[in-house]
Amino acid sequence: MTASSPADLDRSNALLLGLIGAGIQQSLTPAMQEREAAAQGLRAHYQLIDLDRAGGSAEALPMLLQAARLMGFAGLNITYPCKQAVIPLLDDLSDEARAMGAVNTVVFRDGRAIGHNTDGLGWAWGFTRALPGADLSRVVLLGTGGAGSAIAHAVLRLGCGHLVLVDTDAARAGALAERLCELYGAGRASVQTDVAAALVGARGLVHATPTGMAKLPGLPLPAALLHPGLWVAEVVYFPLETELLKAARAAGCPVSDGGGMAVGQAIGAFELFTGRQADEARVRRHFLEMVAQRGGITD
Repeated sequence: MTASSPADLDRSNALLLGLIGAGIQQSLTPAMQEREAAAQGLRAHYQLIDLDRAGGSAEALPMLLQAARLMGFAGLNITYPCKQAVIPLLDDLSDEARAMGAVNTVVFRDGRAIGHNTDGLGWAWGFTRALPGADLSRVVLLGTGGAGSAIAHAVLRLGCGHLVLVDTDAARAGALAERLCELYGAGRASVQTDVAAALVGARGLVHATPTGMAKLPGLPLPAALLHPGLWVAEVVYFPLETELLKAARAAGCPVSDGGGMAVGQAIGAFELFTGRQADEARVRRHFLEMVAQRGGITD
């Protein structure tokens, strides 16, 4: 990624960063960003701007973005429920954010606020390292919310032949499938309401719903549907070994855990904020240390 350094980094090697969202107190993003900045000789302060703690909502976004501009923030990460609501407030979007219709990173530069999306790239970073050479001929994506939508683009960009979307919100899944076919070619994506039917002939399963998080335990599909010919990629990383991954390993499935996406997102955002390349191995080690010590939730 090729962002140029914010002007105030040249003057003082210090930068202000933040995360806007609801229920974000356990986020691991601040620690990852601050630790990598320190390792590179930068002084970063990463502020959580929790709408739940402040009794606010996405309606506070105009005020919060204006405050960030005035205080000289280098950038912000954006999470639920603000990834779409922030778009009209920005001066421009990256091609990635525009295609996905969602923003998870805002960079302030030269008086302008530019929206980016590192969700899809972050997922691809983790997935290709965990499962290099995975068969992408037919893949099922379970969940088409913010993370799922970004992953759908990433899977097709990696060369997936056909992507089957499964979601309880059929209208949302249908709209996404239509958009994907417009961008990547007719017939590249379809919608199926029954996960068992969707998995017929599939070589891979990507799970992108909250099921399996510490606060929402359980399996997102019957374990009997898992088999050795199916790889499984998880988005949830608290716990890192979800019930789905346990069941998948027991069934002989190759797996990719949710930590890869969390680290990939952080690496992408760091490079956008600073213009510097992150040390990928160092960020990954720090992430695993934090998960082992205190856990976290996905952003």
